[in-house]
Amino acid sequence: MEGRVVLITGGGAGIGRAAALRFAALGAQVVVTGRREAALQALSAESPRISYVLADASSADDAARTVSEVVQRHGRLDVLVNNAGAGAILPLAQAGLQQVRDIFATNVIGPSLLATAALPHLKAARGAIVNISSTFGHKAAPALSHYAASKAALEHMTRCWALELAADGVRVNAVAAGPTETEFLAERMHLTPAQIEEVKAQERARIPLGRRGAPDDVASWIVALAGPEAGWITGQVLAADGGLNIA
Repeated sequence: MEGRVVLITGGGAGIGRAAALRFAALGAQVVVTGRREAALQALSAESPRISYVLADASSADDAARTVSEVVQRHGRLDVLVNNAGAGAILPLAQAGLQQVRDIFATNVIGPSLLATAALPHLKAARGAIVNISSTFGHKAAPALSHYAASKAALEHMTRCWALELAADGVRVNAVAAGPTETEFLAERMHLTPAQIEEVKAQERARIPLGRRGAPDDVASWIVALAGPEAGWITGQVLAADGGLNIA
């Protein structure tokens, strides 16, 4: 990845953070985005190859500004990783307009806006997009209908973009992450500590490999799909979930 420039949304923690460190270790210049500056500062302090832009992944204005910042700093953009995500355990009977809007704004609209803004630069670099989906983008679950539907949309956009951009040499793939040891359940799903422990126990019991993932379990595949060895792979959704999608 020497000389390449990578943009990762939601890079301050979890999978995005792990991916940023992996890309940087391989020689890439990495720009991460997020809304919590302290976390972004802490990450950028770990490597001179990592910098950040404060940005909301669901904002149209922030999408254009972020891409502009990256190109101003580094002169190009080779890889876009749409990692920022939103979700909620939301039974249908409780689903309100704003909750549904918020999920789709981050998981569907945000990646679309950022990809559109990045497209001229990705075409110039014959680069790659890696979208971060979920096991539940293709596996049904109660009380996750809107989160799951947003990830299903992201997976299908991945396939459609791959066909649309193939002639320009831009590859588009996705990693469908299973339950991973991040702060997602607390910060994005807004669960209490007791609820989190209950969910984690249920997930460990259902995952064939018997454990929840670590951020690096997913990050390694993000880097692999973005790299030159995956040069003949596009339009694919790779499940990194301990076998949960087939259970």
